[in-house]
Amino acid sequence: MFDSIKKILAGSEEDNATQYGEKPDIIREKSAALYEKAKSYFPGGVNSPVRAFKSVYGTPLFIEKGDGCYLWDADGNKFVDFCASWGPLILGHNHPKVREKVVEVMQNGMSFGAPTALENELAELIISNNQYIQKIRFTSSGTEAVMSALRLARGVTGRDKIIKFEGCYHGHSDSLLVKAGSGLVTFGETSSAGIPKSFAAETIVVPLNDRDAVTKAFEQFKNEIAAVIIEPIPANNGLLLQDKEYLEFLREITRSNSALLIFDEVISGFRVGFEGASGYYGIQPDIITYGKIIGGGLPVGAYASSGEIMSHISPEGGVYQAGTLSGNPVAMAAGIAQLTELLKSGFYKELNAKTAEFAESIQRYASAKNYKLKVFQIGSIFWISFTDKDKIQSADDVDAAGMEKFKVLHRELLNRGIYFGPSGYEVGFISSEHNKTELEKVKRSIFEALDIVFKKA
Repeated sequence: MFDSIKKILAGSEEDNATQYGEKPDIIREKSAALYEKAKSYFPGGVNSPVRAFKSVYGTPLFIEKGDGCYLWDADGNKFVDFCASWGPLILGHNHPKVREKVVEVMQNGMSFGAPTALENELAELIISNNQYIQKIRFTSSGTEAVMSALRLARGVTGRDKIIKFEGCYHGHSDSLLVKAGSGLVTFGETSSAGIPKSFAAETIVVPLNDRDAVTKAFEQFKNEIAAVIIEPIPANNGLLLQDKEYLEFLREITRSNSALLIFDEVISGFRVGFEGASGYYGIQPDIITYGKIIGGGLPVGAYASSGEIMSHISPEGGVYQAGTLSGNPVAMAAGIAQLTELLKSGFYKELNAKTAEFAESIQRYASAKNYKLKVFQIGSIFWISFTDKDKIQSADDVDAAGMEKFKVLHRELLNRGIYFGPSGYEVGFISSEHNKTELEKVKRSIFEALDIVFKKA
């Protein structure tokens, strides 16, 4: 086992070169040993594929602790974290208000499989501050929320087909784990083994930001389409910001064809504002899905809509959906504490301004150096892309060659104590715990790392 660990740590001579001002690689001996052991228990040594660090250098980091904007790994390395558990930790790690509320509730038990007053409290907190929804149903994950939203759309409309967009990710349910085939309007092709072709055949995949493709899909499959599902702020394949007019077009065409519009706000919900992308753009979708941010980062999700649409869900209606741990007291407690903080005056104004300044500073530096790089930002979400395009609005616009540059950037940042998600397609997040002093230090480190990336290019 130790020979394997040495190989992982050693990498290639090229990987460990210390030219151009690169920092020496951080010590990962304990993480490497844990990874070797994990491979005997889990496929690929991980419980979610991106954690395997296949898109970047080195072995995965095994995290031991998080506090504020910081993470510590098993080897004691300290990092400023911009992954934020993939977004939901908008208050940072181990926020005292969230922790205290969770500990308080846990004294009375952690799981009942029965209603609690905490579910009512969190639901009221969300609904009373969100004009786009009237009723909500809690689930245990974003994937489950999206899966349930699709079933609801099919149940309401009596139709089977769904339109999704290439470049949007909606969890790993069978009917959505599909990619585009050849042609403008295509049935989805499975992007994972184990998914029956018949499932994928009910999903029509079209390019993002392409009105003609959506129009032709509705013409070709008139009266068959139950819903169009989109991340209104696509943030799973880079930050593919759509024009408001395009989202309004989707609202119009779904309404005129008696189909439903689903906004998957698992990432954007409560990130760009309390009402998410719906509030940001001022667009009323038919169904909205949310993720772990409504549970303080704990395993939770939700889907929400009008009272009329939600009345179709069992036990009130004929669309069945259930969950033994849905609305569990620990997640509800964390959600109540976190969302209460988000409602405080000026919270989003300060957070979003801080993120905009951070992104703009990096862009100014890159532009001054004539580096082929753009920083895209909305709310407290940002994405560094190795491109010279001012807009990237579809999966095809993303330059795959830039991922090699991201590998170098990721390693250089890790070696400087900065943690980004281990893929160039992943966005970054800023929390309320990232203070200006720390962000200034991070910016200087990013500037150093970019100089190395482009000297090697």
